[in-house]
Amino acid sequence: MKTIAVFCGSSSGNDPIYMEEARKLGKRLVEHGLDLVYGGATVGCMGAVADAVMEAGGKAIGVIPEKLVRVEIAHNHLTELHVVKDMHERKALMAELSDGFISLPGGTGTLEEWFEVFTWSQLGYHNKPCALLNINQYYQPLYSLFDHMIEQGFVKKEYKDLILIEDDSEKLIERIKNHKGNYIHKWG
Repeated sequence: MKTIAVFCGSSSGNDPIYMEEARKLGKRLVEHGLDLVYGGATVGCMGAVADAVMEAGGKAIGVIPEKLVRVEIAHNHLTELHVVKDMHERKALMAELSDGFISLPGGTGTLEEWFEVFTWSQLGYHNKPCALLNINQYYQPLYSLFDHMIEQGFVKKEYKDLILIEDDSEKLIERIKNHKGNYIHKWG
């Protein structure tokens, strides 16, 4: 395992803990010898995680669509910055460059990015860990929603078990590094 994609908000959230934990995650990635792939912005949690990686001497790779270069304010001090055509190219390149995925708190774009790679995992397109950093219990309602989807017969319990979720970035990184993928045939 060499590179982790981090999905997170271009906003900072209302509680300073989100930015603090984004910076902590960036530092811990470097401590574990992991490179960062992320959305390429200099603002919000995205900027915080990238800045922390760079300050710790790590490698930060940004992937940002042309349309968002000005909106999300592209980070011009990264190891690499890939400007791509659109969100589809952004997600595809981030997935290609990454050995695993972590989602920090963020909005609908963050959720959409994470759910896409998680769905790919369910369908066997990759065997990479898909993780949620549950800062301030942010992802608890989402994680609980899986129980409802399981009860209603739309999700297998085994799929919820594929989600790595932790409140602490150190524990989460350890779980990611020890991940042994387990493809579950959807209709078997």
